Amino acid sequence: MFATLSAPARAASVFVFAAGLALAAGSASAQQTSSRMQGMELSNDQPIQIQSDKLEIRDQESQAEFTGNVKVVQGTTTLQAGRMVVYYKSGGGSVASGDADIEKIDVFDKVYLKSQTQEATADTGTFNMVNETLLLKGKKVVLSEGENVFVGCQLQVAMRTGEAKLDACGGRVMIQLDPKSRKQTN
Repeated sequence: MFATLSAPARAASVFVFAAGLALAAGSASAQQTSSRMQGMELSNDQPIQIQSDKLEIRDQESQAEFTGNVKVVQGTTTLQAGRMVVYYKSGGGSVASGDADIEKIDVFDKVYLKSQTQEATADTGTFNMVNETLLLKGKKVVLSEGENVFVGCQLQVAMRTGEAKLDACGGRVMIQLDPKSRKQTN
């Protein structure tokens, strides 16, 4: 099934995972690290395209469920997962008509998010439109940009500010930085 949704601009904003990763703060031996993800911002100006094997719209429950090979594209950003559930406000429009007031989007089953030079993988993810937050969780959440790699079990991002926090969930956060990615000063 293929659907093009241009009206729910707020929903489109959650898939913007722009370049400029700056999670290099903190020690690799820390159990969590916090920093900013430069460029992580909301975008309301591009349409969303969603593909899946199946779409079930449940307006009485204010939900739309995409299952099987879900692929969401907005501009240069791509999200893939096995299943995606979109929750919208009751009486706030419909996904089918393209005017839903999206509250939350949950993604499951091998979540993959890519935008320009950044990639993230997780088991599950939640895009909270009300709080404008992104939460990726899994046994191993991996965020990378080029040769720079950040590994934990939970990544939280405040999409409005770019503030990010990577947790290890009882283990240790792992960060691998490529020395060539540092800014060169003349």
